[in-house]
Parts: sequence; structure tokens; C-alpha cells
Amino acid sequence: MSRMEPSASQARSRTGARTVSAALLAGRKALMGCVAGILVMTLASMAAAQTKAPAVTPAAKDGKVADRSVSDWLMRMHEASRQRAYVGTFVVSVGGAMSSARIWHVCDGEQQMERVESLTGAPRSTFRRNDQVMTFLPESRVVVSERRESLGLFPNLLQSGDSSIAQFYRARASGSERVAGFDADVVQLRPEDNLRFGYRVWTEKKTGLVIKLQTLDGEGRVLEQAAFSELQLDVPVSMAKLTQMMGNTEGYQIEKPDMLKTAAAAEGWVLKNSVPGFKSMSCYKRSVGAAADARHENTLQWIFSDGLASVSLFVEAYDARRHGQPGTRVLGATHTLTRRMGDWWLTAVGEVPPQTLVAFAQGLERTK
Repeated sequence: MSRMEPSASQARSRTGARTVSAALLAGRKALMGCVAGILVMTLASMAAAQTKAPAVTPAAKDGKVADRSVSDWLMRMHEASRQRAYVGTFVVSVGGAMSSARIWHVCDGEQQMERVESLTGAPRSTFRRNDQVMTFLPESRVVVSERRESLGLFPNLLQSGDSSIAQFYRARASGSERVAGFDADVVQLRPEDNLRFGYRVWTEKKTGLVIKLQTLDGEGRVLEQAAFSELQLDVPVSMAKLTQMMGNTEGYQIEKPDMLKTAAAAEGWVLKNSVPGFKSMSCYKRSVGAAADARHENTLQWIFSDGLASVSLFVEAYDARRHGQPGTRVLGATHTLTRRMGDWWLTAVGEVPPQTLVAFAQGLERTK
């Protein structure tokens, strides 16, 4: 039976909600590498902190993890996420709510591929092959096809030489524990200021794969947690089979959201006061809806990252019918700030303290 095409307003509402929801969930799992990106299938650059760690100090001797620097820990996690094939059940706990997914990950040289099946909430299957992402929504018979630049690997250390990770975070070994049946080293990444959160990370001793992560506030309280409840390493996962499943779109309506890479300055925006440690990563213009409603169809997304945490600034034309009262919201470690800026409406989203979003909002300025 054929299904009716969505109206322009329905498409705009659905795509806009999906965009903001993705942003809300994005950064909290950046440290989980490929697992993070595929679990929530966030916007490409929100998960992509295109940074390069400073020169790695000599590796720990005789297993003394206390000798490792921030750079050592991050590079070890990064390499583990690139090289391991695994299957596991991943559980995320935020604000008393829990969600879980089954994950298949395989790599073949530089080729990375994942499949994620949600086990809670609405049915959803997500596939990623390098930068190509397809999300299957069986209830609505829709598949969203996107390309997401530099999605997933934690952290993306390979493209820029001016990383500020080591400047704004310090690593401290915190012993060892067992997670999902594996012995794991525990390290705490502590921020040097109040503009970012800290992290407690569990890495499998032999491989360095991140198997558990907690995001911590300034008092050391756990804001949210992500962990494998069950994990099998180096299992035979077929990339060919996952590719076949990814391409089977029969019976689905395919949506391809328009996303044009641009520069904030070209769109008339500048950050007059930079936020320490956060660098501009990328900027996109998204188009949704009918041409007759062109005033409201373009949303600008400007992405910043300090190498671990990320912030997205969404800017669109103000519409009193759609935009409510300005304010702030919090979900676990993710904060959201909304405010009107003349004829424009700003939504700032990031897994950062609220004062960080305020700093971004105060620094954003219209130039034309």
C-alpha cells in the first residue's frame, strides 16, 4: 500500500526535530569512538573533533598506566577503535532513563563499517560505511541517507596540529576494574577550567578499546554513563553482508536531507569573542521545506570542538509561530540554550556546562 508524501511543514518539522535531537545526543558519546557515532548517528561534525594530539610521550613501562599522558591515552583509544572487530550490547544511562542497542563493528584496512539495532524505544537500524550513513525507520517506512564528514572515530586526532586537548585536560590513572567480563584500566580526564566537563574512561587492558565512559560535573558527580553490558572482541563480522543489508531499501521512502558546506562569515556571522579551547570545525546550511517558505527553510549549523567536547550553534530566521520563550534545558551532560537575536533565533547545544553556551551566545554577532 502506498503512503502519502509528507507536506512541506511536516517535512520541515520532522527534519528539524531530528537535527536538534541528534545535536542533543551527539557529544556525550564522542569518547566512545565509532560506537558513539553509530549509536546516535549524530551530525557529522558534531562528533568529529578534527584534532591531532601533541607528540606522544614514552609509553608506560611494565604496565604502569600512571606514566601515560593525555596524549598517550587518547592515541591508544583511537587506534583500538580503528583496529578491532566486535559485537556487543551498548547501554546509555542519562537522567535516570536507559537506552540500549546491539552493535556490529568491522574494519578492513581504512574501511570502517557498523550496524546498530536499537533495543529500546522506536525500532531503528543504522548503518555506517565510512562517511555514508543510512538510518532505517521501519514504523514510518523511511530511510534517511546522509554523508557525514569524519564521523565517529574517537578522537579524530589526525588532521590538525593545534589540538588543545592536552592544554585543557589532565589524565590521572584510577586503578582497574572489570567491565562486561573484561579487565579494564580506569583513567580520569580532568578539565583545567569550568568551561568543560570531565570524564572517567574504562579501556580494555589488552586492546585499549573504550568499554565504559562516565561524564562528570565539576564536583565529580556522574551526569551520564555509556558502557558495554556484553562484548565480544575479534569476532567474524562480514562487511559484505552488512553492505548488502545497508543497500536493501525496497519498500522504504528515501530521504536525503540537503546539507551544503559553507563558511559562517559568508553567511553573515562571526564569533567576535572566541571561547578558550574551542575551535571552529565546520559549518553547514540545511534546507528543508518548500521554496514558497524560503524565509524559514535554511538553518545554519556552526560546529566547534575542543577535541573532546563539542558545541553546535543553530541559527535560523525567527518565527513567532514556531519559537517559544528563550531559555535553557538540560539532559544529562547536554545543555541547550535558546534566545532571540533580532530577526534570528539561536539554539546552542553541547555537552558542556551552561556558562560555555552563554559565552558562545554572547560572542555571536551578525555582520550583514
